[in-house]
Amino acid sequence: MANIASMLDHQARRKPDHPAIIENGVALTHAALALKVRRMASHLLDLGVAEGDVVGIALRDSADHIVANMAVARMGGIVAPIDHRWADAEKANVADGFDARVVLVEPGDTLGAGVAVDDAFQAAVAAADPDRTFTEDERLPMVLSLSSGTTGRPKGPALSHRQMRSRWVTQFVSLGFNERDRYLSATPLYFGGGRSFTMSAVWCGATVVMFPPPYGPQDLIRAALDQEATTTLLVPTILRRLLAEPDSGTPLFPKLRVLLSTGAILHEEERIAVMDRLCPSFINYYGSSEGGGVSILTSQHGAEAAGSVGQAVFNTRLEIVDSDHKPVAAGEIGRIRYRGPGVASGFYKNPEADREAYHDGWFYPGDLGRVDDAGYLFLAGRSKEMIIRGGANIYPAEIEAVLLSHPDVADAAVIGWPSAEMGEEIAAFVTGNVSVDDLMAYCGEKLAAYKRPKGIFPLEEMPKSDLGKIQKAALKALLSKAQ
Repeated sequence: MANIASMLDHQARRKPDHPAIIENGVALTHAALALKVRRMASHLLDLGVAEGDVVGIALRDSADHIVANMAVARMGGIVAPIDHRWADAEKANVADGFDARVVLVEPGDTLGAGVAVDDAFQAAVAAADPDRTFTEDERLPMVLSLSSGTTGRPKGPALSHRQMRSRWVTQFVSLGFNERDRYLSATPLYFGGGRSFTMSAVWCGATVVMFPPPYGPQDLIRAALDQEATTTLLVPTILRRLLAEPDSGTPLFPKLRVLLSTGAILHEEERIAVMDRLCPSFINYYGSSEGGGVSILTSQHGAEAAGSVGQAVFNTRLEIVDSDHKPVAAGEIGRIRYRGPGVASGFYKNPEADREAYHDGWFYPGDLGRVDDAGYLFLAGRSKEMIIRGGANIYPAEIEAVLLSHPDVADAAVIGWPSAEMGEEIAAFVTGNVSVDDLMAYCGEKLAAYKRPKGIFPLEEMPKSDLGKIQKAALKALLSKAQ
């Protein structure tokens, strides 16, 4: 069972009638799932897709999306995730950039190279031979962890079957997922976490309950309760919407065994609020699209972990190094790097990206951080976002932490401000009911003179991605207009 999709046949034999995917109240059993995956894999071969070909998946968040991912893996192809909500030009850019053999799309999608998963496609799948011989080479690439590229050249590492399986084992060991779970799939399947957790759930014999966005907070709360969900992944944007709901005095998800968040880091007070008001068993999972999970911060971590992103996950080695790739002492800030069996070996046909992100077998996600004596990782910002003011290195995360400690600041972001005299100055953007003069005085008390912002800019709302990450490029554009 080296091919990850061949595990579905094992689950079909040992628990054939157990629901693998529940969608709109209809259950697809593990036996039915394994058969449909083999038939779709066979139909892809009939369409001319060969082992090693890239297949774009631009489907909505549905059971068919999961089946398609597994079918491409089963026949030895490589999944290229494509968000079905993108414009045709964005879809085509990713498909062309990775030389996709075909792109599976929704009926009515106008993408020129698309193959619609419509009634005719489903009929052909149902008629395809399920007993063909499929590859079992675990070294074959299986999915592209797309990290950028709706415009410009797309890039992303290709994870092999073996590497993806190693990531899933880490999820089971460090996060506690298991075959008895009912995983509520409430995050887009295009997103790396949403895709990985749904696929690992059916792989291990658990049940996936489809509850795709968009949805309202109360609908999500009701679905988790009605479907008896035990685990789910929610991005910070959704967590913040849930926290805006009236406080009932009891957790909104009392039956969840694990509430997981990834994609962006929560502020310390937000994490506490999530554990108090949403789910006591909360895990914040830090990682990257390219390299996978790095560390976890759980509800069992004590006060010494406050402000950190936790400790390294199972089977991942984490280090902080200087510009010469030499490990630094505990507590010193440097470049984060990590390695492990679940980390991709390199970008797909992109040696330039390899040279930037990989060195001597280590993956560099581009983040700066420090690790204390207890092994807790504290982020200091992106290496490309480090501010050099008059020759002094200034880490945005440090300034942001001070700003966020002010009781009237709701959110904060710090970027470099070009300066003819100092090279760079510090610009801070904040949301909340705060006086700029008061905040400047506050920074004067809390920060060394060279770390104090030159300017503080109040915003009504911080520009953020769908995953809750602050879009600093948008802040730079605002700063440019303000000059």
